[in-house]
Order: sequence, then structure tokens, then C-alpha cells
Amino acid sequence: MTERIYNISIAGCSRVAHLHAKAVQGIPNARLTGVWSRTGKTALEFAKVYGTKAYSDIFRMVKDNNTDLVIVCNAHPYHIHPALEAAKAGAHVLVEKPLASDLQDCDDIISGCRGNNVKLGVISQRRWYEPVRRVKDAIDQGKIGKPVLATITMLGWRDKAYYDSDAWRGSWKKEGGGVLVNQSPHQLDIMLWFMGEIDEVYGIWRNLNHPYIEVDDTAVAIVKFKSGAIGNILVSNSQKPGIFGKVHVHGENGASVGVQTDGGAMFIAGRTGVTEPPVNDLWTVPGEENMLKKWIEHDTEIFNMCDPTVQYMQYQIEDYIRSIGNDGEPSVTGEDGRRTVELFTSIYRSSRDNAPIKFPLKPEQGFDGRG
Repeated sequence: MTERIYNISIAGCSRVAHLHAKAVQGIPNARLTGVWSRTGKTALEFAKVYGTKAYSDIFRMVKDNNTDLVIVCNAHPYHIHPALEAAKAGAHVLVEKPLASDLQDCDDIISGCRGNNVKLGVISQRRWYEPVRRVKDAIDQGKIGKPVLATITMLGWRDKAYYDSDAWRGSWKKEGGGVLVNQSPHQLDIMLWFMGEIDEVYGIWRNLNHPYIEVDDTAVAIVKFKSGAIGNILVSNSQKPGIFGKVHVHGENGASVGVQTDGGAMFIAGRTGVTEPPVNDLWTVPGEENMLKKWIEHDTEIFNMCDPTVQYMQYQIEDYIRSIGNDGEPSVTGEDGRRTVELFTSIYRSSRDNAPIKFPLKPEQGFDGRG
């Protein structure tokens, strides 16, 4: 029997869209059938590079090419338009992180996809990192007992040239936030994947050393999970040239597991590569304490054999199209994406109100991190 070929189109010609195009081209049973941009010239240039067709109308793009899946890659405050247009046309939707910059857009995208009977997923390709999966497996297999404490520490750097590279960066209206919205969603998603639902958050954000932007470059939060576990979040874009991003989990039996998802200068789509391989940097599971060296060597070898900025995107897109084929759920759903937005929104609201924020959160009209 001939394997089904999935038609995939891209909405938005951002830097990260190029990574998605390359990822699609690496999938044997997928083909890139179209690209949309609000700017016709941009779409034409992108289409020429990847041998596909440019469109100025998403509905037409989906119908002309019998598109199975639209990957949304424009700036996140504007994800809602292409996501809903693709859903109305009957295509499944996979959205670059974060799902949106505010909860109302998240709810509207989820509702729009559900109402049109199409699937919705959100990019979180770091879930496919081998050391991240190793931590998840250890938790699921009970190796640390009940997870009782989680920490995120992400210390990175963004310079003025970065914020000047796109007109939408660094403002509440056009970016929707700073380090919490743009750089932290991967780590926030991983922590939620490890730890489960949240009960309450107390947080605060600041702009420490980027006076030329409106938004946060640093945030700290304390998290109470519904399981009774607690967590701590420290994320920042204020450390030159960037130090690391880590997620650690400690269990009730005293064992700890952790992953450094990012090391050294932080990855910037379209501008830099991944400087260091993701590795397990903490592991005290009884009987496995001496495995770190072996795992680091193994994971570094895998890292050096591929372009990690594309490879793990490819893994998630392949997962998504399998969910289409078997009519199941993708590994990272629209609801998962909303949970990440809910978490960073709670930190903004807590800082504004100087009070803990109870979950679940509902949208607030006109809310941004300033209040």
C-alpha cells in the first residue's frame, strides 16, 4: 500500500519558518505545498527558496493544495488570524510557541479548531530532546517517587541588535511580553509536562538592563502545584553572553533528576545555532548515579550528527502527522499550549497585583504585563 503523503503549508515567513520548511523537507511522507505572508514579496522570496507556491490568502492556500496541516509561524500576538483561517478551510493547525500572547486568543484558537473539527498543536520540540525524555521517563517510572520540587533556571542574554532585528520585538502591543513570552515557553512547558497542573503562582518581573524595551527581561516566581509539590522559576535575558537553561525535579525519596536544555549563548532562530548539546546535568537515582558520563557522551554524539535546530522540529511534525493519520491527539496539544500562556500570564498578573494568583485563569480584556 502506498504511504500517504501529507501536504503541509506554512503561514508566516519568520526566521523560525525557515527551520520548519527544512524540517518538512526532511520528512519522507510530507511535502511543502504553500506559504502565506501578509507581504506578497516576502512570501514569493520564501517560496522560491523552498520550491513551493506563495499565497496572500490562507483559505485559498489550503483549498488549492488540499493542505492537511498549516504551521503558523508569524509573530505570536498575531497567531490567531492564520490559525482560525486555516481551521475554517479544514486544515489541521500547528502553532509556533507560544500559542498566543494572551489567554483570549488561546481560547479563541482552541474553540475555532474544535468547532471546525481539526486538530491543534503547539511547538515544543525540546520535549523530544533525549535527556528531557529521560527525565520524563524517570518520573513516570517512579524512580524519584512523587515529584515534590521543581526548578527552572534560565540565564540568557539578548542584546539591542536582537530587539532591533524585528519591529515587533520588545513592546507589549507587538510582542506581548519579554523573556516570559518569548524565551521561556520551552522550559515552562517542560516543567508543566513533568509536574502537572498548577494551583497558585506568586511572581514578579523586572527590566534589569534593557532600557530600550518596554517588556520584562527577568522574572521570578513561586509555584504551588495541585499535587502538593512546589516549584521555583528564575528566567532572565540579562546575563552575557548567556549561561544555561535548566529544569530540575526532586522526588520525595530524595532522588533528583535534571536536564540542561540550553547551554552557553542562547539559540536565536535564523541568527545562531545551538552552541551546546542538551544533557542530563543532575541524576541521583539509586543505582544510576554513574550513568551521567555515558549519557552525556551518547547525547553529544547524536547532537553532532544532525542540525538540532531542524531535527527536533522534524520529530514533532512527524508526531503531529501521525496523530492526523491515526485520528489521535498530538503529543503537545492546544490545551498544553494554553497552560504555558496561563503560567506566564499569572506571573504578570501577580507582579501587577502584588498577590498570589489562583488557577485556572480567565482572560482579562486589554491586559498586558503592565496591568
